[in-house]
Amino acid sequence: MSMWTSRLDAAGIHDPQMRDDFTRQRSLVARYKRAAYTAVLLLLPRPLAPHVIAAVAFMHHTDNLLDQGALPQRAAAFSAWEKEVNQALATGTSEHPVIRPLLHTGACHPRLLVHAKDFLRTAATDLEFTGFATESDYQRYLDQYSLPAFMLIACLLAPGDEPAGYRAACRSYIDGSQRLDFVNDLAEDLCNDRLTIPEDTLSSHGVTRTDLVHAQDTPGVRALLRHLLQQARTALAASHSVTGFLPPANRPFVRALIALEEATTDAAGAKGPDLLTTPARPAVSTMLKILIREYRHTRSLRRSGRAASPRPE
Repeated sequence: MSMWTSRLDAAGIHDPQMRDDFTRQRSLVARYKRAAYTAVLLLLPRPLAPHVIAAVAFMHHTDNLLDQGALPQRAAAFSAWEKEVNQALATGTSEHPVIRPLLHTGACHPRLLVHAKDFLRTAATDLEFTGFATESDYQRYLDQYSLPAFMLIACLLAPGDEPAGYRAACRSYIDGSQRLDFVNDLAEDLCNDRLTIPEDTLSSHGVTRTDLVHAQDTPGVRALLRHLLQQARTALAASHSVTGFLPPANRPFVRALIALEEATTDAAGAKGPDLLTTPARPAVSTMLKILIREYRHTRSLRRSGRAASPRPE
């Protein structure tokens, strides 16, 4: 029995079409961030892994509709998608291979469907994105798009009613992760005429958009990149508190997610202005070390049969 098949069985997903749907989404998610996907399979409780895959697949499918193509096409595609998803949420049925797993997971974890509606309600924030004038504009984007997207996954990791303080801890994580993505994806975003650094941050470092487009290695550019990565590093450090809200069985996965992002931040710092031409990636050995460390914690928890109730660490 394969690792994935065992997780479908553990999650009670037996219908052949539904298994095919989940497996198709798994393949798509695996191509996005391989290390994070591996963490899902290795570190999460077996019954939970397929449900997290379904939530991630829905988030990425929506994100791709918002990002790919000319604005009129993107707007039309998102409008049709929003209507289709909302109709499925209202009726409980769908013919779409991304939505069917979402509905199945929502039947097992009803809070997911609430977060799916919240995400769709504000997702057009990304569609309408033209850049940030100020840090406050970035903070609004974080609240209206990045955080609702992450809560699709986060709601599955903390079962039952959302604990007080959990959303704030999740916000710290996604703030660090989003800041890291923005600086690490600068080359790709600039090629797509998308600048994700607030204009006031550029100005305070004496850097222009042209400097970034032409990958200029100047003291100002170096200082800017250090500043952006330090912002990401600070938010990720604060996000470690999120594990205290989770059942022990789910903590290794979240610790690994944070550690992988911190390792990417370090790799980006070492790359310096070369980030303006290609993104940074941690060494494979570094990623393996993180996954193996947390897998040992996972195996220890499973052997000891520790209770799943959350408690602060």
